[in-house]
Amino acid sequence: MIRVIITSEPFLPDDELRAFAHARGGQAGAMASFVGYCRDASADGAVSHLELDHYPGFTEAEVTRLAERVAARHALLALLVIHRVGAIPAHDPIVLVATLSSHRTAAFAAVAEMMDYLKTDAPFWKREAGPHGARWIEPNAADYARRAEHLK
Repeated sequence: MIRVIITSEPFLPDDELRAFAHARGGQAGAMASFVGYCRDASADGAVSHLELDHYPGFTEAEVTRLAERVAARHALLALLVIHRVGAIPAHDPIVLVATLSSHRTAAFAAVAEMMDYLKTDAPFWKREAGPHGARWIEPNAADYARRAEHLK
């Protein structure tokens, strides 16, 4: 089961993880997850919120395609991706990735790989806003290097 949700609405990671775990079958021996939050500061100073733009329909399709690839590569039983778009206040969750698999190694590896693809390949445009204006956030060389490791 792969579930991808792109939403402008806030979500509660604990509630989502509880529901995801509750739906697991008897083959699931491991669940791993990652939650990313909007920080209130960056190297450039204070952050009031993060703005994420996307193309509705296209973004969901592309994230689903990436999720299917990750799920197949790691023989996952289930994969959940929830990603916020729009204006996200500091301290709010931005993204949740959760996996269910037979073994922990695959569950952890799939979470890391999915996050790397969300950072580098998913069609989101991110802008950090603070008291001195806004600045675009782009993946850096280290992000691309991590992603390249998954292709080996």
